[in-house]
Amino acid sequence: MNYYTPDQYRASDHDPVIVGLDLDAEVTEPSTTAEINLLNINDFHGRINANTVKFAGTVEQLREAAGEENTLFISAGDNIGASLYASSSQGDVPTIDVLNALELSTSAVGNHEFDGGFADLTDRVEPLADFSYLGANVYTKGTEDAAMDEYDIFTVDGIDVAVIGAVTVETPTLVSPGGIADLDFGDPVEAVNRVAQEIEDDGLADVIIAEFHAGADGSSEDSAALPEIIPGSEFEAIVNETTPLVDAIFNGHTHSFYASDAPVPGEAGETRPIVQTGSYGEFIGQIELTVDIATGDVVEYEARNVPRTTVADDVLATAYPRVAEVQTIVNQALETAEELGSVVLGKVTDDITTAFVGDARDDRTSESTLGNLVADSLLSSLTPADRGGAEIGVANAGGLRAELYYDENGDITVAEANAVLPFLNNLWTTTLTGEQFTDLLEQQWPREGGSRTAFAHLGLSDNVTYTYDPEAAQGSRITSVSIDGEPLDPARDYRIGTFSFLAQGGDDFPVFGEGTDTLDSGLVDRDAWFDYIEANSPLSPTFDRRAVAVQGTPEIVAPGQEVAFDVSRLDLTSLGSPANTSIVLSYSVGDGDPVEIDTFSVTDGAARIAFTVPADAFGATFRLNAPDSGTMVRLPIGVELVEFTDIDGNEHQDHIEWMAENGLATGWLEADGTRTYRPLSNINRDAMAAFLYRLAGEPEYRLPAESPFSDIDFPADEADRVEHFDAIMWMHATGLSTGWPEADGTRTFRPVTPVNRDAMAAFLKRFAGQICLDEETIEYVDPSGAPFSDVPEGKMFEEEISWMKDNGISEGWGDGTYRPVTPVARDAMAAFVNRFDDTFGSCGR
Repeated sequence: MNYYTPDQYRASDHDPVIVGLDLDAEVTEPSTTAEINLLNINDFHGRINANTVKFAGTVEQLREAAGEENTLFISAGDNIGASLYASSSQGDVPTIDVLNALELSTSAVGNHEFDGGFADLTDRVEPLADFSYLGANVYTKGTEDAAMDEYDIFTVDGIDVAVIGAVTVETPTLVSPGGIADLDFGDPVEAVNRVAQEIEDDGLADVIIAEFHAGADGSSEDSAALPEIIPGSEFEAIVNETTPLVDAIFNGHTHSFYASDAPVPGEAGETRPIVQTGSYGEFIGQIELTVDIATGDVVEYEARNVPRTTVADDVLATAYPRVAEVQTIVNQALETAEELGSVVLGKVTDDITTAFVGDARDDRTSESTLGNLVADSLLSSLTPADRGGAEIGVANAGGLRAELYYDENGDITVAEANAVLPFLNNLWTTTLTGEQFTDLLEQQWPREGGSRTAFAHLGLSDNVTYTYDPEAAQGSRITSVSIDGEPLDPARDYRIGTFSFLAQGGDDFPVFGEGTDTLDSGLVDRDAWFDYIEANSPLSPTFDRRAVAVQGTPEIVAPGQEVAFDVSRLDLTSLGSPANTSIVLSYSVGDGDPVEIDTFSVTDGAARIAFTVPADAFGATFRLNAPDSGTMVRLPIGVELVEFTDIDGNEHQDHIEWMAENGLATGWLEADGTRTYRPLSNINRDAMAAFLYRLAGEPEYRLPAESPFSDIDFPADEADRVEHFDAIMWMHATGLSTGWPEADGTRTFRPVTPVNRDAMAAFLKRFAGQICLDEETIEYVDPSGAPFSDVPEGKMFEEEISWMKDNGISEGWGDGTYRPVTPVARDAMAAFVNRFDDTFGSCGR
């Protein structure tokens, strides 16, 4: 045989060993492309539960289908933090172990990776993780020096693939500022572009992947279509400004769902994939890239979100060794958590939840039963002086990570309670002025120059209500605030109890940074929350709104004026919230009982209010009450001051005007629509009682079972009672007046009898001793000589009249007389009352 004949037995040219070669066999040409299978997760948030094994199985199924050597498993951050109890109770170690078992290669750092502070991330979390954490836009404070790894490089099917990670610029407002005090967070797109250019210039990789822990605020029903791009948002910058050097983009943070084609800036007609998987491992994001080996260019791609598999856990564990390891980790974590978390803390009588939109929880733009309950718990925990002396509780919606659902028996376990507040914040108190507290409420709306782009509704303790105009300009939307039923005082200091996260300005509420006397209570939110649940069990949802939208209210109205305005957003959207069907408008003067004006229909949480201001509404407070939900709110409406037309030039004009300004006198409404005071008319006993009752602030008192005076009827219907009925009954209840004994054994008040000046002295001295001060503090020092020539020593009421003189309440007449049995004129009564107030204060008003 000729071994050099050109057939299968030809010898090698380089090594003349005799071999047999089949030269007719088909020769496979080497491939000119490589296949890269990118598997991605985002916002896993420690989901160690019954679905974790299936999550792992989905990763392994996709890895097997594409080939181990072709697959890179990566993450867009928030792997841990805001985790389920099975993970959070064990420091999120089970979650890190699961990701290690699945051989996660690298992850962008998410804002929740900073929940424990930067030191916790670098000293504890990163050493536990077998994967790298990337933060290209995380810098050492005051520098442009990288505080974290910016990128990592892997070889996939022979191709060098670089992954760059960056986190939302909002991170400083989303975590406790103290934990990141030594860091700056730059623009994530600028950072990714910078690092991508460095990788390109150094020839370090053929393909570049960007992992942004930031993304669209909404999802896309059409998987290939981009979600809505909000101008000025981080997502707009990611889509339109990320360098063309980046071949594929993964997103996170917003828990949105899309697998879309994004235009490549500067390259007309070219697109690249952009994917976000929602959250909690419900989907695996997959991008398959076909790469030209010679050029390193991506010539084809496919992007999708793959739902979690439904294959049984044991089947998956048998088929895939990594899943078997995950199953062991999960089972141990759940067993440990069951032991720690199965203890029953208390009960609920119904669902207490965050705000819902349809079936979706966690609408942070809306008030909720859970947010307000947590704020109540903060106030309760921090009210004691040794815990900070809080007067108001404030909670942020973003801190509420689970619901309190009513199950078969309403039990709330440690695990369920922990899931609501998983962050382990300390509880702090700080002092804000009333003006600053109003600013805090204003900062719920995104502010110019701020980092937050959406409304962030604060949960408030049940002693706080406010009205707002959503269409008003920034800084003027809050129209009224009430604390404990009283108007907020802008100049007064209020102690606020909240999470350390918020107290340091977190969630973009910078006014907290202006707080003074800020104290750490020493309490951790979890422990205080557990104690509150135990102490107040069973917990029930309350559906009254703290915030009510009111538009079109005039600031000042006049009696008789026609007024109309709109009310909206009366209904909460937490589960179980009732739909309001009616709302009642009422008014009250001082501490008087509310008087109902009218009831209005409510449709879809909105109502049109139209009414005529009552004639006696001077100094009144107007309120709305929605009986279905229990919402009660004070309206931002004031009644103009009374102007009397008959007091010009009167000797006591200033005193009369003071009476009007302080709501102590309303005078008479005349036929021409004006009001008169009738200064020279005598003041009757019923009007005198009304003046003193108002001066005392119209306090509550015990109404007798029947009238103590035979000349004052006591009909059941309040509308049929005599004028100034409450004031007369109060005079009797306080002992200021016992009336006259009559021959038939009864007593009369004689309401329309004028009051003489000596009797008025007696009434005012009793008022000072019994209403304003302790009786024993009203001391009378016998003057040397009678103060008035017509009030000699021993005359009836001589002591009281002298007391009036000594305290500057009465000056008498120019001739040195007091004229004790002369009826008191209404102008002189105004002077007496005003001078009394100057001496003894408002006495409860």
